[in-house]
Amino acid sequence: MPDSIPPAKSSNAPPAPGALAQALEALKAYDRGSGRAALLPIDQAAAAASLNDAPSRQQLEQQLVAILRAGGSVVAREYICAKLGLIGSEQSVPALSQLLAEAQLGTAARNALEALPCPQATQALRKALGRLHGLPKAGAINSLGNRREAASAGALKELLKDADPEVAGAAVAALGRIGSVAAGRALRHFYPKAPAALQHKTADAALNCAEHLLEAGQRAEAQALYRMLAEPTQPAHIQEAAQRGLRTCAA
Repeated sequence: MPDSIPPAKSSNAPPAPGALAQALEALKAYDRGSGRAALLPIDQAAAAASLNDAPSRQQLEQQLVAILRAGGSVVAREYICAKLGLIGSEQSVPALSQLLAEAQLGTAARNALEALPCPQATQALRKALGRLHGLPKAGAINSLGNRREAASAGALKELLKDADPEVAGAAVAALGRIGSVAAGRALRHFYPKAPAALQHKTADAALNCAEHLLEAGQRAEAQALYRMLAEPTQPAHIQEAAQRGLRTCAA
């Protein structure tokens, strides 16, 4: 009779401590062309830590942050940013924030901050707006919009008048996604004076914002946006969407 086959190890089970230690050492020297298999214990540890006890999660986070701060290749630090986005906490925020302005690592750091479920990540993204420019700044604005925290509306309102159309356009779209009362009022006040290149984007953002407001029970604020967009001067598709919104408000 053949030997029984042992049960497969759960994909969420942590690796052996020795294997994880070896993988963390390999990560310090990891670069393009390095064997990806060497990092598999870190993948396993991150998957397990994202579901299991806080102590193992905190320990792995501290180890990854220490390696991130020590330097290393761009590839290794991109990898660390991705793992911190999965298991990180407010303890990861300072190290990630320092990378936001770096050309090769800014996007990876921003994506990690966007994913962190702590208010410190939002605060770091807002604070970075003053030192970022161009696409990195627009990226941070997009992340703030994706986090949908009402407290960001004030900072984004100020960026509607930014001279860089990428930045102003990102602020418009982010306000639409946030969908708060303050965001709706900012879009309503900006729309009549928006540059021609941003008018369609502002109308779309206002429609998006009105939808969020309606879902949140802010009927009067939603109606104000829909009325603005239902005017005969608006493109037909904008008018139609706004009129549908007004009918929903009246139902």
